Amino acid sequence: MILNHIWGLYAHPKDEWQTIEKRHEGIMYSMMHILIVSLIPTICSYYAAAHIGWTIGVGEPIMISQSSAQLMAIAMYFALVIGVFALAYLIQWMAKTFDSKPSYIQSLELAAYTATPMFMVGIAALFPVLWFVALVGIVGVGYSIYLLYSGVPIMMNIPEDKGFIYSSSVVTCGLVLLVGIMAFSAVMWTMGFGPEYVH
Repeated sequence: MILNHIWGLYAHPKDEWQTIEKRHEGIMYSMMHILIVSLIPTICSYYAAAHIGWTIGVGEPIMISQSSAQLMAIAMYFALVIGVFALAYLIQWMAKTFDSKPSYIQSLELAAYTATPMFMVGIAALFPVLWFVALVGIVGVGYSIYLLYSGVPIMMNIPEDKGFIYSSSVVTCGLVLLVGIMAFSAVMWTMGFGPEYVH
């Protein structure tokens, strides 16, 4: 069943990584997982932006038009999905440095399940208060990093000391990827693709 590893990754992550490593369900399984889990932050952010309004500090909530929110949600969805595939490529590419030769499927599984907590905390957008969403986001990122550090030695079949350095390299690349996506968003915003606000 799609998403059947999620509970295990929260309850007993190392055991669940062992199960994922033994099974290797295939690229379609990982793709379906990514496509479904990416919907959580996308739909919640759309609803918050178009129907509830974001509270930045004092004052009225900030809302955008439904058409702007739809465009932003579609762009966000594709950015999240492409980001996971790009991270999987980076994981496989860096593996050679650490004497590991994972398949792309292994790398995609590692990227997909590592990103899952970050995507799942997207539900916090339904309470669109900036400090709350930021706090929940930090928790999601923290747990994703923990999953990465616990999963790399198992999924890549390398010792834990090498796994730590490898994971640190992946985290760095992931942050660079995230900054790249944010920079691209900012450029698109300044080129006239910004949202239409509703007063």
